[in-house]
Amino acid sequence: MRMSVFIAVSLDGMIARTNGDIDWLTATSHLIPGEDFGYGSFISTVDALLMGRRSFEKVLTFGEWPYGDLPVYVLSNTLTEIPNHLPEHVQRISGSMEQTIQTLKSSGYQHVYVDGGKTVQSALRAGAIDHMIITRIPILIGEGISLFGSLDSDIHLKHVKTVTFKNGLIQSLYDCNY
Repeated sequence: MRMSVFIAVSLDGMIARTNGDIDWLTATSHLIPGEDFGYGSFISTVDALLMGRRSFEKVLTFGEWPYGDLPVYVLSNTLTEIPNHLPEHVQRISGSMEQTIQTLKSSGYQHVYVDGGKTVQSALRAGAIDHMIITRIPILIGEGISLFGSLDSDIHLKHVKTVTFKNGLIQSLYDCNY
């Protein structure tokens, strides 16, 4: 099973403001009509999504559920229930990252998309992330929720490629070498 990250960060490495707001990410100045910055191609290779509770709660504010029929696992030890209006393939999963990985592997998934700061950090510490696609947005927000937290040891990355977009976004693909 492969696990990949597809995420955007501010130039100073934040995935959200301290209060969880991503208004800077959704600003229309960053949009290019008809451009999805590779998300469609990426998501078409994924057969499950693992996200943290805070990311899940943020997605719930978007209105329509954006993941269609993709199985979504919300990693949380505090979330008590999934709202009834969501598809039945949205589930809560709890426990350690190692237990979560084993559950996903035993379910037969081949490529899992990992989303959410703490979830990505936990998967990195567990040595589970194979690839990271990180899109840098040309904005400094000063403080917020960092994509990368503390690590037990260095994680060496192999740069695979970088793509630049005409609006200033820079997207890099890295392979993780543990």
